[in-house]
Amino acid sequence: MMKPLGVILAGGLATRMGGGDKALLSIGGQTLLQRVIDRLQPQVAGLALNANGDTTRFDGFGLPVLADSIAGFPGPLAGVLAGLDWAAEQGADSIVTVAADTPFFPEDLVDVLQATAQGMTNPLVLAATPRGEEKTKSMSRSGLIRHPTFGLWPIALRDDLRAALDDGIKKVVIWTEKHNGREAVFDTNNGDPFFNVNTPDDLKTAEALA
Repeated sequence: MMKPLGVILAGGLATRMGGGDKALLSIGGQTLLQRVIDRLQPQVAGLALNANGDTTRFDGFGLPVLADSIAGFPGPLAGVLAGLDWAAEQGADSIVTVAADTPFFPEDLVDVLQATAQGMTNPLVLAATPRGEEKTKSMSRSGLIRHPTFGLWPIALRDDLRAALDDGIKKVVIWTEKHNGREAVFDTNNGDPFFNVNTPDDLKTAEALA
């Protein structure tokens, strides 16, 4: 199976971190972004970064930087669309997205997403983990916790996604459920692989994990 292109989503506002670029924060002597690049690059055929604003702050990473084409920071779906548009220009048929603030995601992320997509006309799969005692807004009907910034997305649906964003849809799972998206389940036996850095306390936790 061909490797998809990869897109790192870093277009958020980092409000809980006090603003700025979470991706440029360091743990264990490396930026979050570099850790994410190192983990994703071997899994994909090429890599780009979705971020808004002055692109020069990412010059040292050697990646194309894709801005949202939808104004007003409408959320991760805008970054997915930017990635799909970029990948279409490269002649790709799918992308995998990851979040720039989640440095410990699975090293077999792409393989598991693609395996889960077998038989789908349009491979649309979100990463998920089993639910523990907690209940979250991202819980699916099957009782899994979805991680909507980690997914496999088909180029074939990019115009549909653009129309959905123009109609004001911002929540990832509303759009993926419309297209019968699947969930790829990753275990949490060794902790949550989708632990992300949202707050200063999370940064301390990530430092310890690193």
